[in-house]
Amino acid sequence: MRAKDFLSIEQLTTDELARLITLGLELKRHPASASGLLAQRSIALVFQKPSLRTRVSFEIAALQLGGHCLYLSPAEVGLGERETVPDVARVLSRYVDGLVARTFLHEDVEQLAQWATVPVINGLSDRSHPCQILADLLTIQERFDRVGDLTIAYVGDGNNVTRSFIEAAPLAGFRLRVATPPGYGPDPVVVAAARRAGAIIELGNNAVDAVKGADVIYTDAWFSMGQEAEREARGAVFPPFQVSAELVGYASPEAIVMHCLPAHRGEEITDQAIEGPRSVVFDQAENRLHAQKALLVDLLAGDVAPR
Repeated sequence: MRAKDFLSIEQLTTDELARLITLGLELKRHPASASGLLAQRSIALVFQKPSLRTRVSFEIAALQLGGHCLYLSPAEVGLGERETVPDVARVLSRYVDGLVARTFLHEDVEQLAQWATVPVINGLSDRSHPCQILADLLTIQERFDRVGDLTIAYVGDGNNVTRSFIEAAPLAGFRLRVATPPGYGPDPVVVAAARRAGAIIELGNNAVDAVKGADVIYTDAWFSMGQEAEREARGAVFPPFQVSAELVGYASPEAIVMHCLPAHRGEEITDQAIEGPRSVVFDQAENRLHAQKALLVDLLAGDVAPR
């Protein structure tokens, strides 16, 4: 990639996004070809939020590429509290070859990137989740042998995952329909920017309308970490947006069901939908590993790539 860091999908070009997806699939098919690409490289995982997929996928990705990850918990770093973000960035840059940040505020990720002299990867922030979307697009490519010209229906909360999908739409060429309760839609500024870039983005408040004929049905938790106080209010307005077997029935016969996990079964998705024959939820989870490998190779291994 042209930039030192990977903070959001919108920073990529169409060719860069396609290259990362292709590289991730190649690394999945031929893992041994990249076994030493990160030899003697170290990555610090600076996490303010708990994690299963992000932490494990990066640690195993680095290990399989010949590198090493060091996990730093909130208690150890106290990002922005015990130490300022610029100080943390400058200190860690003296020790490691890259940083993965999982933060509450996107501004903290941006500040880390500003002050670090090594690549910074956004492992999740309140604004975006680019690593997740990279794995999702890899999964869609793997299933349909293409991403462009497909219709993706996102049902639920217009959150950071939604934003990253919106940013990806003009680059990957898919049509995106977003169905949310009134007042919970995505940032209109981001939507407008994607539309100006050529994306077809349809917004609405009806889950059935969004899903009709879609190739991909995607959902996420109705409230994210840090929004627990809103659970009762959200629980009153989100049930019509539950992904169930009945809702899936409105989609294309070949449609797949996706969820970035963790899932609150019985809330945003039913057991029948997540365990059904159309679900690729656990393929998504696996592909976090391969997408993370592609990122690490691209940012830390220079021009060396598996052949």
